[in-house]
Amino acid sequence: STFDVVVVGAGIVGLASARELVRRHPSLAFAVLEKEQELAHHQSGHNSGVIHSGIYYTPGSLKAKLCVEGAALCYEYCDQKGIPYKQCGKLIVAVEQDEIPRLKALTPFSAAMHIIPDEVVSVLKTKVHIQPSLFLRIFILFQGLMALDSPYTGIVNYKQVAQSYAADFREAGGTIFTDFEVTNMEMTKESSSESEDGLKYPVIVRNSKGEEIYCRHIVTCAGLYSDRLSEISGCSPEPRIVPFRGDYLVLKPEKSYMVKGNIYPVPNPRFPFLGFHFTPRMDGSVWLGPNAVLAFKREGYKLFDFNTGDFLDAVSYSGLWKLVLRNVSYGLSEMYRACFLSAQVKQLQKFIPEVTVNDVLRGPSGVRAQALDSDGNLVDDFVFDGGSGDIGSRILHVRNAPSPAATSSLAIAKMIADEVKRRFEL
Repeated sequence: STFDVVVVGAGIVGLASARELVRRHPSLAFAVLEKEQELAHHQSGHNSGVIHSGIYYTPGSLKAKLCVEGAALCYEYCDQKGIPYKQCGKLIVAVEQDEIPRLKALTPFSAAMHIIPDEVVSVLKTKVHIQPSLFLRIFILFQGLMALDSPYTGIVNYKQVAQSYAADFREAGGTIFTDFEVTNMEMTKESSSESEDGLKYPVIVRNSKGEEIYCRHIVTCAGLYSDRLSEISGCSPEPRIVPFRGDYLVLKPEKSYMVKGNIYPVPNPRFPFLGFHFTPRMDGSVWLGPNAVLAFKREGYKLFDFNTGDFLDAVSYSGLWKLVLRNVSYGLSEMYRACFLSAQVKQLQKFIPEVTVNDVLRGPSGVRAQALDSDGNLVDDFVFDGGSGDIGSRILHVRNAPSPAATSSLAIAKMIADEVKRRFEL
């Protein structure tokens, strides 16, 4: 098989990028290669389903720009395709006095994001009637001291969105190969493999079964394996991917009335992850969490999942140890909460005191492809790079696409398509 561009990875970012590329270049041949039997099987199918507004991200950052643009495109796309979603809003809630200054600091961010939230609203613990929104009226039942309302936040089933991207891609002439785990990329010996139209396809992509596909250029959107694919292609292994598992709890169905919109904590810059939040789902359930603990397998969704290679790869990386040593107490607390349900519920009671251990069940888990640099810093923004030499110059790696990558997928796809055109002169 011969293609002009091959996209490796059929998660939501890979499928959005492939869709954008084939729409811009209908005369070229495109393929998506996916190692699993189904599409959007990992991060895209295990996330919270939130359409983020961008309020957490520094104005002017790439993450902020792509999130705001991506959210607008996501709502528009869902309307066009008839994909159900709910614009249920989000409350960012301060439950401690020292969180209030950090909450107020988010207000300029919301203005810069062109969101139109209500002003930061002080809410007394007494049952004061306030009018800004239904969501804030619900909030007076809680024990929060102050909240910021972001009504533009929504929820959607991102696996359904990703599958719709795949349908668009196929309808435009693209080809998707599943059960195709890429293990090798190299130049042909003579770089002269030709198709019937005479174009040269000098790059060979091989899978674990020894099957081959010839192409001119490659775009990798491999999530948990982005660093390994980069290394396979002769490009830099940095930043490295270290997997962190997030375990959710689920409110029992009869208690789901407690939560009608997203409830999020105020971010704390001293800690590497956001913390527990309440997330309503499109199926009517409510997810609580997640925590964040080191996963001993890159696709380890269960507590005792273990892969020797993945484990050694993580613990032998100096960047991980530097992160751990800076956050020992936080990491131990997360591990403790992962084991004891009551410890997780205690965190939730800061927002809704009425929640008890009897109201929750253990729910699903996801694994976050966290990019780390050698100094132990979380790579917070999107990273796109390639390499040098014959094959490196023909590859674009999407190295880090953290949350809100699903929200930003269509905006990311536009940027990737622009970069493909610039680098590969399509």
